[in-house]
Amino acid sequence: MAVPAAFFAVVLIWSTTPLAVKWSGEGPGFIFGAFSRMSFAAILCLVIIQFMRAKLPWHREAVMTYIAASLGVYGAMVCVYWGAQFIPSGLIAVLYGLTPIVTGLMASVFLHEKSITPAKIAGTVLGLSGLAFIFNDALHGDNIDYRGVIAVLLSVLLHSVSSVWIKHANTSLSGFTVTSGALVLSVPLYFITWLIMDGAPPVDLNNRALISILYLGVIGSVVGFSLYFYILKHMEVNGAVLITLITPVLALILGNQINNEVIGLDILIGSALVLFGLMIHQWGAKIGRRMMIYIRA
Repeated sequence: MAVPAAFFAVVLIWSTTPLAVKWSGEGPGFIFGAFSRMSFAAILCLVIIQFMRAKLPWHREAVMTYIAASLGVYGAMVCVYWGAQFIPSGLIAVLYGLTPIVTGLMASVFLHEKSITPAKIAGTVLGLSGLAFIFNDALHGDNIDYRGVIAVLLSVLLHSVSSVWIKHANTSLSGFTVTSGALVLSVPLYFITWLIMDGAPPVDLNNRALISILYLGVIGSVVGFSLYFYILKHMEVNGAVLITLITPVLALILGNQINNEVIGLDILIGSALVLFGLMIHQWGAKIGRRMMIYIRA
């Protein structure tokens, strides 16, 4: 698959994932929604591997890559599922839009991809300013709960660490193989978490929750993770996470139009600042150089 096609597909998948995550926890509970999604995805991956008469490698490089990916598949996802109980689905995507900033800082330190520039500092400040508006709404408004904001921010941190770790491993494994290995390692952790936090079979599993779980298991997990790890293998980390620059806008629209989620003024201002900060963070230096060339001409 061409990288641009994979990039576009992941944008569409990640734009719909926050709303599906929210719906999947309605009735059965958030942890059962996450556990059932990942279990279904893991079984599907193993069936595909068996059908292809292939084997899932377990040498040292593979295991370390699976562990790195599991930090995102399990750690980041548990946080975002828990946080989805308290905030609108569109805001989840907005907060995840901070991923390039967090990942960029880590990549500059551990991968030496790009140095910290004035444009990146300015973008980070704008992103944090937007986050301040969002926290203000969480603390004083009625639309969101600060606990959900904190949980998703922790998810962003874990996702960024996972991405940089995978890139640092520089594995030769395919995106599907990394996804399969990470799911195999993560499902037992989900099961233990479900036993500790709930342990009871769901009483109310409505059709919308069931369809959301199936969608997340097939499209959101197997397809989405495989394409993302494929992109991560063929692009710099800072390029791959640009996906989160596009998805917040689409996710906000979907949440508002389909799920009747209220978008307050603070959320709108905060989201705009976050997205503008990301643009400056990624392209500020290039824009500045072109402006200087234009002025000198």
